[in-house]
Amino acid sequence: MLKQPKYQHLRRRALIAVAAGVVFGVLLLSWRVGLTAAILAAIADTVYRARTASSVPAWRRPSVAERRTEGQLKKLERGGYRTLHARAIPNSDAQIDHLVVGPTGVYAVDSEKWDRRLPVRVQSHRKLFHGPFNQKPRLDEARWEANQASDLITQALGREVTVVPSLAIYGPAIPWRILNIRDVDVFSGGLVRKWITKREKSLTTAEIDSIYQAAERVLPPRYGDD
Repeated sequence: MLKQPKYQHLRRRALIAVAAGVVFGVLLLSWRVGLTAAILAAIADTVYRARTASSVPAWRRPSVAERRTEGQLKKLERGGYRTLHARAIPNSDAQIDHLVVGPTGVYAVDSEKWDRRLPVRVQSHRKLFHGPFNQKPRLDEARWEANQASDLITQALGREVTVVPSLAIYGPAIPWRILNIRDVDVFSGGLVRKWITKREKSLTTAEIDSIYQAAERVLPPRYGDD
């Protein structure tokens, strides 16, 4: 069972722990030291995986976080909102998890499932941390994706269209409601709908349709279907 892909990280963690335990136990001639080393190695690998899981590559399979956001956004349809999921940024490995077009504007939502055991904090409204790990690369990626989408849609329509970037985080508690960090709105995943609908209406039905159709053309589906 451990050889199945979904358990590979557990197999690797076990091997790391055993190797550390044997090496330190033999070198220091103490099984207690070896056991301690094995436990510390397993903890270190767990923390490392938590860090990498917080910056999941954009070409991944749809995550639990993405499905939860998709469920929330589906409820906005009756309010005139339209959404494209898992849309690729041309000539890159990046994707926008959810592009939302509706009466209040155009939004790029990236959904993240982070380790709930590590706290989320912000420093000087410019730095976002998940535990000890600086999430600047993730924020920069979300902002870049939204800017790319904005440029592509603007070029397609011949008029400026702003796409607002965001990071919807599931797992750990977020000690604020909505906070703009490095030009990206960051909030708990459960606030996605409120984040979108609490803004003033700025687009007509005709504008929503044209922007949505342009986005559908210039941002291809990541998985070959919509």
